[in-house]
Amino acid sequence: MDSSETINNNSLSPQGGETLASTWKMELQAVVCEHCDWSYLAPKDNPPQRCPNCFQAALKFLDTQLDQLPNLRPPELLLTYTLSPAALDQAVQGFAKGIPFAPKDLNPTSLRKRLTRLYLPMWLVDTEVKATWKAEAGFDYQIVSHRDQYHENQGGWSSQEVKEWRVRWEPRLGKLDRTYNNVEAPALEDHEGMISIVGEYDRSKAQAYQPEALEKAFVRLPDRASEDAWTDAKPVFQASAAEECRQAAAANHIRQFSWQPEFSNQNWTLLMLPMYSTFYLDDEKKPQIVYLNGQSGQISGSRRASMQRAMRTSGTVLLVAILLFALSLLVSTASLFLPLLLAFGVIGLVIALLAGAGSILPITTVWWFNRGKP
Repeated sequence: MDSSETINNNSLSPQGGETLASTWKMELQAVVCEHCDWSYLAPKDNPPQRCPNCFQAALKFLDTQLDQLPNLRPPELLLTYTLSPAALDQAVQGFAKGIPFAPKDLNPTSLRKRLTRLYLPMWLVDTEVKATWKAEAGFDYQIVSHRDQYHENQGGWSSQEVKEWRVRWEPRLGKLDRTYNNVEAPALEDHEGMISIVGEYDRSKAQAYQPEALEKAFVRLPDRASEDAWTDAKPVFQASAAEECRQAAAANHIRQFSWQPEFSNQNWTLLMLPMYSTFYLDDEKKPQIVYLNGQSGQISGSRRASMQRAMRTSGTVLLVAILLFALSLLVSTASLFLPLLLAFGVIGLVIALLAGAGSILPITTVWWFNRGKP
């Protein structure tokens, strides 16, 4: 933060007699997973259940009063869930495609049955800004010149008109008095990691918060204070101010923008991003987590092949190879009495040997696919 920057930050706790129940417009409870350390808000009438992030531990109530939770403000905007069942099935099929001997439990029916709605929070900050600024404003202009060229086969010299765009830079300075609304900043320490998993969202489709959206959903509690999030919001304010100053100067470009801002009347709220979490069981009956973007349907998660299915396939192929080998031996023996059977016996033996050698392929394929994966 620049030494010239001044901030007047409003408290994040409810004010004017408000409670979280009144601002969120519903009764909520805070729960935490002691396995992965994620904490959530959930409707109070929903009993605790397995953690929607790791699915490995039961959620427990937080002893802290909701009004005493840090970094918590009511949501202002949210993106709605728009993923249809057909799109979900298509996403799962695409996720499983390419997994050799995918676990039997990795199917649209199982994943849809375990589907859990989960909102990721982002900070939204409004603020008033007063600042003095200076910059260089750039104005495009065109120059016309002529280029002479000599062409021996085209009658000698010719002149060609050449148009070139250039930028004229002029110093500008002024004062700015503006209010900026709903500038976004991460509310989670692992925000970038989660976005890399589920993909980006079209935030232009955000709607005003309605409590009905939380009826069967979890909201992950922010774990990043507004003071930390401010470091991400500040460059956005500066970029917005620079663009407005460019427009005010009727310039085409702006560079070397600097300002001395004074921020006041900050108001922090939340934007909620929809995602789904679900899981499938691997060979050890351990949950393998799958995440889906609740808006776009982008899917990501642990992709593991089933060694049990591979071994069953290998066993079946080996058994067929053994039976074919035994039958081929019988046919070869019978060729002592009917020589024409010898060719069939030899071919059968070769096929049986190849099938027996190839029976190891499913196991090695799965081992290679799963190598290095937890």
